[in-house]
Amino acid sequence: MFPIAFHPIYQHPLPEGHRFPMLKYELLPQQLVHEGTAFQANFFEPEICDLRPVLAIHKQEYVNDLIQLTLDSKAARKIGFPLSKELVERELRIAQGTIICAKKSFDTKVSFNIAGGTHHAYSTHGEAFCLLNDQAIAAQFLLDNKLAKKILIIDLDVHQGNGTAEIFTGNSNVFTFSTHGKTNYPFKKETSDLDIAFDDNTSDEEFLKVISTVIPKLIESEKPDFIFYLAGVDILASDKLGKLSCSLEGCKKRDELVFEFCSQYQIPIQVSMGGGYSPDIKTIIEAHANTYRVAKNIF
Repeated sequence: MFPIAFHPIYQHPLPEGHRFPMLKYELLPQQLVHEGTAFQANFFEPEICDLRPVLAIHKQEYVNDLIQLTLDSKAARKIGFPLSKELVERELRIAQGTIICAKKSFDTKVSFNIAGGTHHAYSTHGEAFCLLNDQAIAAQFLLDNKLAKKILIIDLDVHQGNGTAEIFTGNSNVFTFSTHGKTNYPFKKETSDLDIAFDDNTSDEEFLKVISTVIPKLIESEKPDFIFYLAGVDILASDKLGKLSCSLEGCKKRDELVFEFCSQYQIPIQVSMGGGYSPDIKTIIEAHANTYRVAKNIF
């Protein structure tokens, strides 16, 4: 039974008309329980993260500005959420959720954070709805506590994991792999260990061909003993902030491939949900729920 990090604070109130679909964090757990994919016993509420693993990734000055709510207005605007004490607490709980999930994955094989995937958070600043980089924090935590020696981060969100790339530049213990839309945000890309940029309107066939070919090669060459997976569903053709043309079934098959490779090579995996901005919230929930359904079948 895989663990799922969730806390009511994940659904943070936003100004009316805000484009971020915060409602999905309330609806997704409800859907998983309603359909029997998960049970209440799967869920745990993460505590507020200790600052030590946060400061192993993010600079002291930036973390202080977040906690004290003293970010300058330009830096706050880049994040895209109104800065508040509750928002910072939310981010610290998400980070702790991903850490705990990663630790649990050694026993359960797979674990999930209902939120997270905040891959646009750099060591020195946040941007694009990302304050703290949950998977980077958890990855470094595993390394620092000698729970893993080599980590592979698989980021299949439609946007490049620019913050993750910056954070782990030059770190031979973490291999960063990002697929994303070539013309999507961020318009100035960072350099991951491996970047694959897709043209606009890339369909299931091309996307899945790349995933099915590249990931096993990476596992064979890098020999990771832990994988973090960012399962963003903004690769869908319906997504407002994506420019690819993948279907719900293609997105589901993507998750299936990742999980099958992890199962085949017996590598524990932690999953954070990442982006999803389709106009119909039902589409977002269905795409995210598919990730859990596939994991339940494979693991």
